[in-house]
Amino acid sequence: MADEEFKKIEEKWKHFWEKEKIYSCDFKKKKIYSVDTPPPTVSGKMHIGHAFSYSQQDFIVRFRRMFEEGVFYPFGTDDNGLPTEKMVERLKGVKSKDMSRSEFIELCLKTLKEIIPGFVQDWKNLGISCDFSNIYSTIDKETQKISQLDFINLYKKGLVYKKEFPTIWCPECQTAIAQAELEDKEKETIFSTLKFSCNGKDLLIATTRPEMLAACVAVFVNPEDKRYKSLIGKKVKVPLFEQEVPILADKSAEIDKGTGVLMICSFGDKYDADAIKRHGLKAKIIINKDGTLNIPHYFGLKIEDARKKIAQDLDAKGLITEKKRISHVVNTHDKCGTAIEFLTTEQWFIKILDKKEELIKQGKKIKWYPEHMFKRYENWVNGLEWDWNISRDRHFGVSIPIWECKKCKEIILANEKELPVNPIDLKKNCPKCKKQAEGETKVLDTWATSSLTPQIASNLSKDKIKIPFSLRPQAHDIIRTWAFYTIIRGLYSEKEIPWKDIVISGNVSLNGEKMSKSRGNVIDPQTVLEKFGADSLRFWAASSKLGEDLDYQEQDLIAGKKFITKLQNSSKFVFMNLSYYDFKKPRKMEKIDEMFLFKLNNLVENCTSSFLRYEYSKVREDIEKFFWKDFCDNYLEIVKKRVYNEKGDKKKSAQYVLYSSLLKIIKILAPIMPFITEEIYQEHFKKQEKENSIHISKWPEKEKVDMNEKENKFDSFVELLGKVRQEKTLAKKAMNSEISLILEKETIRELKELLEDMKAVTNAREIKEGKFKVEFL
Repeated sequence: MADEEFKKIEEKWKHFWEKEKIYSCDFKKKKIYSVDTPPPTVSGKMHIGHAFSYSQQDFIVRFRRMFEEGVFYPFGTDDNGLPTEKMVERLKGVKSKDMSRSEFIELCLKTLKEIIPGFVQDWKNLGISCDFSNIYSTIDKETQKISQLDFINLYKKGLVYKKEFPTIWCPECQTAIAQAELEDKEKETIFSTLKFSCNGKDLLIATTRPEMLAACVAVFVNPEDKRYKSLIGKKVKVPLFEQEVPILADKSAEIDKGTGVLMICSFGDKYDADAIKRHGLKAKIIINKDGTLNIPHYFGLKIEDARKKIAQDLDAKGLITEKKRISHVVNTHDKCGTAIEFLTTEQWFIKILDKKEELIKQGKKIKWYPEHMFKRYENWVNGLEWDWNISRDRHFGVSIPIWECKKCKEIILANEKELPVNPIDLKKNCPKCKKQAEGETKVLDTWATSSLTPQIASNLSKDKIKIPFSLRPQAHDIIRTWAFYTIIRGLYSEKEIPWKDIVISGNVSLNGEKMSKSRGNVIDPQTVLEKFGADSLRFWAASSKLGEDLDYQEQDLIAGKKFITKLQNSSKFVFMNLSYYDFKKPRKMEKIDEMFLFKLNNLVENCTSSFLRYEYSKVREDIEKFFWKDFCDNYLEIVKKRVYNEKGDKKKSAQYVLYSSLLKIIKILAPIMPFITEEIYQEHFKKQEKENSIHISKWPEKEKVDMNEKENKFDSFVELLGKVRQEKTLAKKAMNSEISLILEKETIRELKELLEDMKAVTNAREIKEGKFKVEFL
């Protein structure tokens, strides 16, 4: 197919589907299949991972629309919170912290208005069959109301609380974050052994973070460590900064790790925070929220710069006994890649640590595809160490609907009629002391709202769709966030699982490596769509099983394009030979035609079963093989002479099978390749079939054929045909060369009813009995 041709086809049917509202949900239908669609994070344009995973979910949805009575498949955009702020900062060359809150929010809303139409268009171009006339946003007024109301209800249930303690902090984004936003990164650093001083003697302690020395509040030794037992209870002097701190006994100091002495700082990591709390030590905070130090001589230096400078100063004073370069895992913020810190801040949390067992039970109620993905969920829940931090110290997001009286600490909740509300814009007085309360300036993390997508989508349907939804499709890298958080909200807010089934897609790699902008190995789906078209890209995405990562190979796109061309050509051939066909089944069917229908029935049964199990890759494999081999290479060749030369039922039998089998083939292909199948349907089938679109036509059913598997000799026929073709190839003869075909007695007996078809397709003047041989005439 020429590039211009597939572009015209795609444009034509995109406009048709939208104009005719093909994908809107008819809520009058008795049975509706509902999908909790992932609202993509607005980042400017679709990336190849989106194209991959959304294609896979769309295969399922399109099948269900044909198989079921109705499908509710809404589209949303996740456009609030930190990801949106980072995008606006990048696009507009600004920093949110340098602007007033109102100015930055206005800029975010303006930017979203500019880019969202183009962003959503990428999904339309891919052929995603959502109802784009009814879109939600995670920052629109209705969504804000749902999110704020849920927060209030959780607070009333005692499931939300505010607390000040060392929390995970991103110095780059300058906000607290949740455990699910941590990403492990392998980094190289210097492991230095430093000279602390105790009673005039050196006490050696190894660390990768010399910049934390000024925050040291104690050192730990293991009570079982004979080397240091005598030092327990004494003081030790911290190198360079000279403060004296106690030496305490604590089993967290591992005897065989480093020197066996552990430096406790405020707060080097979560273990430091726990240790300080456990021993009742007074914290000494030296890191500002922007990741700079606040200590003399190093004031204003960023953490990395301070680490180097302090290491140089320690070296100059002879306070380092050993240095070695090591590679170790560092916790970073997944949004920006910055190493996180632990700072004492006041944040809002949803209780989850005491609900681990219940959350795992909820997860088990859901059917996971593939099944082993549940283990990732279970492992994540079992590994939780903090409650869910849902507040962010940023500007753009859903406001936390709370006021607090600073005098008597009274918390004032918004009432439902006020929602959505920004507490900064609405004054409230404390009901106890009558003083003016302060509106909460923090906003909810984007996941605190997007974890409510079932409720948001249900509201979009005017509550016609109830929870649980039929399906949640998503990628495996957000099981710890989107799946996990939505299950929490389902349990807390609905006392229900959010969906019955969850299907997990994989990621896209290039030459076996994960794609990333830093490596320069990113594939742009817009470029792929321009070059190969949406059907070819979707055909490639269908080659991967659920949960499996897939390597991007251009040859797979080329194969998709060839498949489309063959589909067009074979359709033209079929309808060229349907002149004067009355679209009725003949009274008597030819045996080879019945046998082909029987084989087609098996395909329908297998593909239906595979789609119901979400095995779209098996459907692609089966339909591709059937179309190329059974339909094009064999059946079309077998009946070619009959439809050219015969009359009556002999011809009509072939015409009936050509029409019905091609229709079934394009219907099975329609979920995977929606554009070309719509084109063929509208050009050749619509007049007879009447449905406005192939995508709302009935899924193919098996046709009654009076035979069983053993009676079907189609494969035996094809096997013999292959042998004859091979003989012609070896003899360097054309496939239409005339022959005399000699077959063994058993073969003649087995294929008795099919010999005329064998003569026609092999161009055999006669078939004689004997040892297999092809004689050229």
